[in-house]
Amino acid sequence: MTLGKMHSFESMGLVDGPGIRTVVFMQGCSLRCAYCHNPDTWNFQGGTEITPEELVKKIARFKPYFKNGGGVTFSGGEPLMQPDFLIETLKLCKEQGIHTTIDTAGYGSGKYDEILKYTDLVLLDIKHVDDNGYKNLVGQSKKGFDEFLQAVQKANTKLWIRHVVVPGITDSEEHIKRLASIIKSIKNVEKVELLPYHTLGVEKYNKMGIEYKLSHIDSMSKEELDKLYKILNKEMEHRQ
Repeated sequence: MTLGKMHSFESMGLVDGPGIRTVVFMQGCSLRCAYCHNPDTWNFQGGTEITPEELVKKIARFKPYFKNGGGVTFSGGEPLMQPDFLIETLKLCKEQGIHTTIDTAGYGSGKYDEILKYTDLVLLDIKHVDDNGYKNLVGQSKKGFDEFLQAVQKANTKLWIRHVVVPGITDSEEHIKRLASIIKSIKNVEKVELLPYHTLGVEKYNKMGIEYKLSHIDSMSKEELDKLYKILNKEMEHRQ
């Protein structure tokens, strides 16, 4: 019997893909993003054990809300770290006609081709624009992201690109232009979202006794984010 580790379950998500969505937060992640607001999802030993059948039964209860383009989004943590469980769950969702989305940074343990067979949309988080930036910000090289992106391109899966903008780290004009250059090289991108850095997760770090590395950085303002959107959109206008 295949068992997965689920951190939590949200029945009516509105920002995790198209339409009204059930969001399944999976347990476990190999990254240590400096701004992560869910450090309680890192530990692979945590969470609640559940079978694919049990999980899809929970998801299916909300099918009436999926009629206008909604569905299920697997987030985390990092859903790709539980490939066998994810594959079985995605298959069962597709059998029930449920739209499937994976919210991921692209760092898993393989079986990407099989996972993507049953995935309608990928919300792909680009953490930084180069290898050094990745190592400094999330503690891993960019190689893992590149390998997953290659699989997504091979599978021709639809993509929404997301990028967290952190003041002083990923908010320069040069950085946004490099981000645009990366995005322009990717096919099937339907949407690009710049997400403002915030400090809403700091209290979790305090409770868990974990150092919050960006405690000296204030949240990103809407005005500054709007300026960066203008730069990004101008660069994307020249998309080939």
